[in-house]
Amino acid sequence: MERKRKMVTKMKHRKSLLVGMIAMVALYSCVPTREIRDENVAVPDNYQNQSADTVNTGLVEWKEFFKDPNLIALIDSALVKNQELNIMLQQVDMAKNRIQAKKGEYLPFVNLQAGAEVEKVGEYTRNGAVEKNLGVKEGEEFPEPLTNYMVGAFATWELDVWKKLRNEKKASVFEYLSSVEGKNFMVTNLVAEIANSYYELMALDNQMAIIDQNLGIQQNALRMVKLQKQAARATELAVKRFQAEVMKNQSHKYEIQQEIVEVENRLNFLIGRSPQHIQRASDNFIDTPIDVIYAGIPSQLLQNRPDVRSAEFELQAAKLDTKAAKANFYPQFTIKAGLGLEAFDTKYLTTTPESVLYSAIGDMVAPLINRNAIKAQYKNATARQLQAVYEYEKAILNAYIEVANQLSNIDNLKKSYDLKDGQVQALTESIDLSTRLFQSARVEYIEVLLAQREALESRMELVETKRDQLLAQVNMYRALGGGWN
Repeated sequence: MERKRKMVTKMKHRKSLLVGMIAMVALYSCVPTREIRDENVAVPDNYQNQSADTVNTGLVEWKEFFKDPNLIALIDSALVKNQELNIMLQQVDMAKNRIQAKKGEYLPFVNLQAGAEVEKVGEYTRNGAVEKNLGVKEGEEFPEPLTNYMVGAFATWELDVWKKLRNEKKASVFEYLSSVEGKNFMVTNLVAEIANSYYELMALDNQMAIIDQNLGIQQNALRMVKLQKQAARATELAVKRFQAEVMKNQSHKYEIQQEIVEVENRLNFLIGRSPQHIQRASDNFIDTPIDVIYAGIPSQLLQNRPDVRSAEFELQAAKLDTKAAKANFYPQFTIKAGLGLEAFDTKYLTTTPESVLYSAIGDMVAPLINRNAIKAQYKNATARQLQAVYEYEKAILNAYIEVANQLSNIDNLKKSYDLKDGQVQALTESIDLSTRLFQSARVEYIEVLLAQREALESRMELVETKRDQLLAQVNMYRALGGGWN
């Protein structure tokens, strides 16, 4: 009979286990899944009209790329004092701290707990009646009010069966790496912005010098026209036109002076200091050599560009976040344990084993009904992953287009500069020629004015083209991923 009872109990236990397994399988079969396409990282083998040479200027350190010691000093100072960069460095530290926080979540939590309690219950309540009856049976009065003292250590540990916590920790690592690359991208842009502003400032200095030189020529021409008028060889109209031209260029001089102040202050802001003079050597600006830029091959952008690498790490983090969100559909296993001492009087607190307390609990919790919240979390995680795919692809495409644009820009600016240089030489010679012809009454005064105006404009444009060439070099260096290393 006893054997038959054991067999029945065993069969019931197996039946319960089978029902539990079927329930678990049914639960897992309801877990949603969403297929997300892989990212497309294909880029052309080489840039248009460029050889497939792997020599890449973007790998050159910025202190070697820039030759001007004044510019190098400005960048060095900005990398220490720039407020935006220092803010970004704090964000990197916070991302690093999140790794530590996530790492601690899949380790056991152990807390030390101590407590004291006093309680007085009503006599005509359930607890009061029980205490009174116990006191009568034991022959002595039950303590009133009742005190209780406890001290012990209690642990809680979530078993990371589905790797949810570990995936969240790995995602935090990728978020940290992404923030580091974000900082590198900020450094790249900061270096480029300082260099661009520095070259713009030098160009403005040269334009100011050109206006001063041109004002000297125009004032000489004005004196000549006045003398011509006294000799009845020119009219008051010619004098007024030359005076207006002088005043126009004097006015333009103040406009350039204001631009110089603003660019200097922009540089001071980037360096993190109050407005002051920017040390620079602008005398030989127009003769600044334009170095050859080696673009390498497009696939190098995936490793060299900090913004592309940042987008890649963000994508890896999003994939792990999706796995962690999916793990919320599975059962959660938790172990709780405690060990300590407890007694109603402190003199018994260290009496063992009577005052020893311990506990061990194992929990399994699985979502069954109304899983809308975790479904929404999973859908959002997959949407963020797909969003990260597009962001990564966009970063790659943007990097390739930036380099292609700058390659074309450098080539066209070189051709433009050569032509404008010839134009400047021809128009500069025309000033002297038109002046001599006017003195001999072979041309009208308007020809002299036009020659001076066109020569001034051409020289200003030549300086602007030289500036654009230097900016194109800097922007190309930035587009290749240089400046942060």
